[in-house]
Amino acid sequence: MTWLRPLKPRPRATTRLICFAHAGGSVTAYRDWPALLPGTVEPYGVQLPGRADRFGDPIPANIHEIVASVVEEIQPLLDRDIVLFGHSMGAVIAYETTRALEARGDGPVRLFVSGSAAPHEPRRRKAISSYDDEAFLAELTELGGTELEILSHQAIREIVFPYIRADFRLLEEYRHVPGPALRTPISVIVGDTDPVVTPLQAKEWQARTESGFSLTILPGGHFYLQPQRAAVVAEILRRLS
Repeated sequence: MTWLRPLKPRPRATTRLICFAHAGGSVTAYRDWPALLPGTVEPYGVQLPGRADRFGDPIPANIHEIVASVVEEIQPLLDRDIVLFGHSMGAVIAYETTRALEARGDGPVRLFVSGSAAPHEPRRRKAISSYDDEAFLAELTELGGTELEILSHQAIREIVFPYIRADFRLLEEYRHVPGPALRTPISVIVGDTDPVVTPLQAKEWQARTESGFSLTILPGGHFYLQPQRAAVVAEILRRLS
């Protein structure tokens, strides 16, 4: 597989959990999840081009190009229940992937979105992808995350800034195309001090589904899910049960 990476193969699993990372992230964002999941759930990460072992691969032109590729790779996995989870930019990609799967009659059993405003709501349009390095680093610092310390090294920035900028550009250029609400239930998880999305804004995701909806608020900022990963996984399992 090019886009989907099994985080821990589980041939007897009844459910496959497909995880989409934040802008600049990779499948390593979910490397600690398999230990928290039961044997009935087989976790996968989505690896976008331009980073890690896909460093030389061309950056997609838009989010819909990513979705088309991911949907094709998901097809062989549809012999089991599929669940999607996305954080921040990954939430938007997971949502659009759900739309595309539903259009083919293959919708997931649930969509989990984290750290993201609803796609139809007006977005912050600061074009930070075009900021100079210092201003760009300041924006990343405001968002938080555990990998910021490595960005103090110029050599590292020269490697990672191009694909992080590219991810932000994809999100900045994304526009929600109006359409029917999902048949898939949506569960939203958000940090109570997230500077990107408030709990009130996160509740607007309810308009994107005609099925079940839940909103869970956990302590923390935009990257609350790193220290709260056990609580996040527990919430996923609770909704699936």
